Amino acid sequence: MLTDTHCHLDAAEFGSDQDKLLRAAQAAGVTHIVVPAVERANFASVRALCERLPACFPAYGIHPMYAAHADENDLLVLRDYLRDGHPVAVGEIGLDFYIEHYDQKQQEYFFVEQLKLAREFDLPVLLHIRRAQDTVLKHLRQIRVRGGIAHAFSGSRQQADEFIKLGFRLGFGGAMTYPRATRLRALAATLPLSSIVLETDAPDIPPAFIDRTHPNKPEYLQRIAQTLAELRDLSLAELAQATTENALAVLPKLNIPIELPSGQAPSA
Repeated sequence: MLTDTHCHLDAAEFGSDQDKLLRAAQAAGVTHIVVPAVERANFASVRALCERLPACFPAYGIHPMYAAHADENDLLVLRDYLRDGHPVAVGEIGLDFYIEHYDQKQQEYFFVEQLKLAREFDLPVLLHIRRAQDTVLKHLRQIRVRGGIAHAFSGSRQQADEFIKLGFRLGFGGAMTYPRATRLRALAATLPLSSIVLETDAPDIPPAFIDRTHPNKPEYLQRIAQTLAELRDLSLAELAQATTENALAVLPKLNIPIELPSGQAPSA
């Protein structure tokens, strides 16, 4: 049993193939898929997708790269979805200081306001972080939430330890599959297993074993998991069980049994 804690299954790259993609993912042992929204414009499509596909679970948030176009009304709409949209988390939210022309103050404003909503609704958060690890940690220390996931983690071991202290798990996906990603692979191999969850970020962050011109897919989570299992000298079954338990612990509203077709599961 594998859990994809971050997959944009509603993305335009997938067209209307979500049912097919889900069947392929389930055939590869993926039982739960978290689908984060990134802006007000796709809150409804994410909710509709997750209502139609019971293995998919929604999160709602304003991504930092969409913050420049957001306004106060978007936060009001987000509040409605957090109250009535059956979310497992607030997300995808965070800070992205990689692209220089994005307004950092605007990003921080919406990040802080969404942390307040997460605290109000007692929901975990799904964090997008690029070149902003310490600033994100600063805000998390000031506005305590019930933890969550640092998606596509790429910080230092010291920063990882700080996120763990605040109740966060760290998301590892396709970037870890590249042999040259030595620092990231070392983290994946040596962090406490209890702190790690798996993700694809499909259709983004394609793993090393696919053509980078093609979109990433949730069915690839099994091979991503196999990479992590090898790095940690575990069987795939052991790694799948541990990371799914971690996901269910940090996202308690995800804890709904989902059966795989024909009793399929990751093999040892």
